[in-house]
Amino acid sequence: MKIINIKELLDAEIICGEEYLGKHVYSACGSDMMSDVLAYVKDQAVLLTGLVNSQVIRTAEMMDMVCIVFVRSKSPNEEMIKLAKESGIVLLRTSKRLYDACGTLYVNGLVGNGKKL
Repeated sequence: MKIINIKELLDAEIICGEEYLGKHVYSACGSDMMSDVLAYVKDQAVLLTGLVNSQVIRTAEMMDMVCIVFVRSKSPNEEMIKLAKESGIVLLRTSKRLYDACGTLYVNGLVGNGKKL
């Protein structure tokens, strides 16, 4: 699934990384615990979270994630946006809750661990 499709499915706002909306993601992870994300299998994944601190960007970078979706209309600060831009990570914001956002992506074919429906 392309990041642009995620933006449309979640009715999300682009915070940064508009030039990367054509990138593909093959799996998703929803968590507010970065230790869980570190245990997650990486492969062009998208992270959905309500956690807003610079560790989110650093964790996504370490795990080769290409997109972070902030749920519940959470907004990253300028430091986070700068780090994401430097790393080529797309940041999106949606008003949906984590459960609903993950469910929407799942029923539209984006699953965890790269497994197909």
